[in-house]
Amino acid sequence: MVQWDGGVYWCESREGATSNVTTITVTGGPVILQSPVLPVMEGEDLTLTCTTKNSSNLPADFYKDGSFIRTEPAGHMTIHHVSRSDEGLYRCNISSVGESPPSWVSVTGKPKTTGPQTSAALPSASDRLHLLLRLVVHLVVFCPYCISTFIMVSLYQDRATGNYLPISVVTTPPTQAEEGLEDFITAVTTEHHF
Repeated sequence: MVQWDGGVYWCESREGATSNVTTITVTGGPVILQSPVLPVMEGEDLTLTCTTKNSSNLPADFYKDGSFIRTEPAGHMTIHHVSRSDEGLYRCNISSVGESPPSWVSVTGKPKTTGPQTSAALPSASDRLHLLLRLVVHLVVFCPYCISTFIMVSLYQDRATGNYLPISVVTTPPTQAEEGLEDFITAVTTEHHF
């Protein structure tokens, strides 16, 4: 990299969504502040390291937004459990060597969760009532179907095996007045197999 490669960088998706902006500074100076290029998530630790071209463990003074934070004897500073208030422009200084260019550190919020997704969570009373109601509805709908299917299969099997049930038909003769017959009355019973 050369000095003019420094600048503000970001990326865009084909749909037009953009990433967070990051500033990259390329210097030919003797002191460099190493900071994360990507945003740090709230609650995580942030480590900044102040180095020279020849050494990385020299005592360094750290600054945020122009205000002195503290001096670290080993040249690296860790901020535990960062929050949005830790976002800003950081730089460091190694005495008798020089000062680093400023570097922007971004802090993002934690992603939102929709609630606990544990398998040990018991359903609430309204959830249990809803499940019971669904079970009853399914039984009311499903049982008549099963019963009618069983009856239809039984009838089909009886018909397929030739187990016919006898059917009796009783007919009565027409009345004498209807036919003009006076002496002839007959009752007929016939048995048929279908």
